[in-house]
Amino acid sequence: MEKNKIKDAVLDILKELGEDPRREGLIKTPERVAEAMQFLTSGYSMDMKELLNEAIFTDPADGMIIVRDIEVYSLCEHHMLPFFGRAHIGYIPDKKIIGLSKIPRIVDVFARRLQIQERLTVEIQNAVSEILQPLGVGVVMKCKHMCMMMRGVEKQNSEVFTSSMSGVFRSNTGTRAEFLELVNSGCA
Repeated sequence: MEKNKIKDAVLDILKELGEDPRREGLIKTPERVAEAMQFLTSGYSMDMKELLNEAIFTDPADGMIIVRDIEVYSLCEHHMLPFFGRAHIGYIPDKKIIGLSKIPRIVDVFARRLQIQERLTVEIQNAVSEILQPLGVGVVMKCKHMCMMMRGVEKQNSEVFTSSMSGVFRSNTGTRAEFLELVNSGCA
């Protein structure tokens, strides 16, 4: 991604909007937007193997493992406006577990791209499945979309829920119910 091309595009947008890009508050805006876009879409260049850094371990654990309330920030690919919320990820290991900090990092790999929530949920579930080959994976996300809040239908309190399940989370209704109950209850 070439930063100067993004800066030039932002400069053109400012001019098209009728703004004066030489105005004090806008002088550095093209550069700031270019840097923000590089960060917000850094998931395209993240290397999963490097990210995991050999943090996969052999372990006899066979109970459900859940990392809950992972903050998610992404950009809607339709309007390039933010959506944000929480992801809850659970898996049942089959002799392999992952360092817990790696699960939120997996989320970031896919969230830091132009996205739709539906695909993001599936991509996270597929990645955890591929990396660990567990007995099953469950991912539930709840997000608010600025494209629904600021424009279009302008519904500020709407939330979008998505889920993606594999293995025993899909085939065993008891496992699915346990996961959803633990995600919703907060284990308190």
